Amino acid sequence: MANRFSDTLFQLIHSLEKSEKRHFKLYIKRSSTKEDLKIVQLFDALDKLNDYDEKSLLKKLPGIEKPQLSNLKTHLYKQILASLRLLKSADSIDLQLNEMFDYAHILYKKGLFQQSLRWLDRAKETAKANQKNNFLVQVLSLEKRIETLHITHSMQMRAEQLSAESNEVIGRIDMVARLSNLALLVYSWYIHNGHARNEKDEERIRQYLKEQLPPNAWVQTGFYERLYLYQSYNWYAFIRQDFLMYYRYSQKWLDLFDEQPLMIRVETGHYIKALHNLLNAHFDLRNYQKFEVTLRKFEAFAQTDRVRENDNFRIQSFVYITTAKINQVFMLGNFKEGLVMVPEIEEKLAEYDLFIDRHRILVLNYKIASMYFGAGDYGTCIDYLQRIINDQLDLRNDLQCYARVLHLMAHFELKNFDLMESLTKSVYRFMAKRERLTRVEEEMFKFLRTSFQTSRAGLRAEFEKFLEKIKHFEKNRFEARAFAYLDLVSWVESRVYQRPMSEIIGEKYRSSKRKMEAA
Repeated sequence: MANRFSDTLFQLIHSLEKSEKRHFKLYIKRSSTKEDLKIVQLFDALDKLNDYDEKSLLKKLPGIEKPQLSNLKTHLYKQILASLRLLKSADSIDLQLNEMFDYAHILYKKGLFQQSLRWLDRAKETAKANQKNNFLVQVLSLEKRIETLHITHSMQMRAEQLSAESNEVIGRIDMVARLSNLALLVYSWYIHNGHARNEKDEERIRQYLKEQLPPNAWVQTGFYERLYLYQSYNWYAFIRQDFLMYYRYSQKWLDLFDEQPLMIRVETGHYIKALHNLLNAHFDLRNYQKFEVTLRKFEAFAQTDRVRENDNFRIQSFVYITTAKINQVFMLGNFKEGLVMVPEIEEKLAEYDLFIDRHRILVLNYKIASMYFGAGDYGTCIDYLQRIINDQLDLRNDLQCYARVLHLMAHFELKNFDLMESLTKSVYRFMAKRERLTRVEEEMFKFLRTSFQTSRAGLRAEFEKFLEKIKHFEKNRFEARAFAYLDLVSWVESRVYQRPMSEIIGEKYRSSKRKMEAA
């Protein structure tokens, strides 16, 4: 059976831009051996396939037997990577450093030690300018080998200098490794668990951070040390739903790049992530004006050659800017206008299907479902939620839970009361099993269990009681996720005041804007 994702060579070829395919053809024709002509045939055949199917592929390759195919594919895969390496070397500090080191190593093998050392000096200077400490280890290792095994007369006190440099680099690498591990582990905790549910969760993550934080972490001045330190506290704050702290560390993260603009090119992915997190922080705090400024800054950066010419950065920017634009819809309440984006989002998701991870798809499906809910299209909302509910991925238990809650609310709006009792019990069991129930959610389930038995005349009064109860929880940090994932208060207010949810949210935005302008 054909499978679009079953073959790594197929994926690589279909990830190539037109310019990259053209460069590969020019690169491979330089040698033009009989074997190379066969791999060009294989390249063209795979490029024309919509899905990988070996039987169909062999039919398009007369003269190539099945036993030959595996070796040809391996050879083609390596040649494509070699072509890309040549094409992309000018855009990558890492590739440039490796090229310098390769030259130095070749000259060393030739016995041209002084020439080798000159290339190592160039590599060292570039690595230091771009704070590539891991690479410096290789450079210093070869330098020490040359000085140890050969008399170069390059300079006095060379041994002491190389020893001091090595100790400094190793110390920095150790600190960066420990802080980057911490940032990764805290982020992983969030991906699998979501926000802290209670004091027990909060204490667990606080203790973990305290135990893993390296001594003297806060006195470090290097770019990478501070980057990973700020990231660790950024995710720690987000898990705890301390949105003010989350904002501060998102801003610190971005400020690092303003202090050292050169690092934007070196660590473009981290810069894009910083913009994304700062936008999320502005969204959580409803910093409308700052959100708009940061979004415009992100969109402008996404149009630069650095992003447009790099598949990874272009796709990453698309996902984050799309998320931000949907969040802006939630802030302003203009759900129907926001739905205009959905066809283009779906088109891009299909185009980038090979590259976007399932977690991002999960988040976007939930946000699109929420837009349809806000616009009053509950049927389409349910369709998007089913994509999450039916997904078997063990990711984001919080989203899995809230997808079911929103699914339940959509059926309530559609007056599918014959389903409500069994659905309510099912969702309640699902969330209770995962220890996901907050006090707001307990109140919501109480309300839903009785609402479909309440007369239409009495339902508004029940909504008023429910609104009064949940309003008390808005300032409670451990209840915040119920309001972050579902604008529950606005939904209940729309039922109490008999007005569309979009109007309720829009009015809140305009009121807040007037207050900010007056201040």
